[in-house]
Amino acid sequence: MDENKGHHVDSANLPDRFPTHRHSPQLWEKLGRTVATYGFLEEVLGKAIFAFSGTTTFSDDALADALAKWQVTLEKALTDALASLIGGYEKAVKANGNLEMKNFDDLISDLRKATEVRNAICHGSWRSPNEQGASRLHFVNRKLEIFDTSVDIAFLRQLQQHVAELAVAVVNTVTIMGYQFPGSSGPGKSIW
Repeated sequence: MDENKGHHVDSANLPDRFPTHRHSPQLWEKLGRTVATYGFLEEVLGKAIFAFSGTTTFSDDALADALAKWQVTLEKALTDALASLIGGYEKAVKANGNLEMKNFDDLISDLRKATEVRNAICHGSWRSPNEQGASRLHFVNRKLEIFDTSVDIAFLRQLQQHVAELAVAVVNTVTIMGYQFPGSSGPGKSIW
């Protein structure tokens, strides 16, 4: 007698909205807003890369080479994911050399920490919530570090606010130099 008979999941009888059915709609709404705020941060970083790389001064001898490389920089600013955008932003700011901001390295550090949480909430598997509505995510990063934080609506609300504040801090690095943030109608000198 064969004890290893095959079987399949009866998908017609799964709970409505499986596998997200155990969490409240409010949690999923807050997660969506948080993820969307991360998307906004990515757009802001891309525009800041444009602003800093577009206002960097070059000698006449280096101008042709810089212009050729600029297209690649701008393409990456449009297509890179968050971690790479942070690196590109840091590189553009330092190459520009005109930002006088004492805590710029702290901003970069905060952006990188926010990336770690983003990866967990976007790529983690959401376990069933506990009695308070908090869920442990199953997420292990490339360094084999386990995300070990309970996530609930309050956590997501605070994270979304923090990421929004980071986006504003990036915008401010452009505007404090007297430039209009690209794509806005705010004050300052237009870059393009």
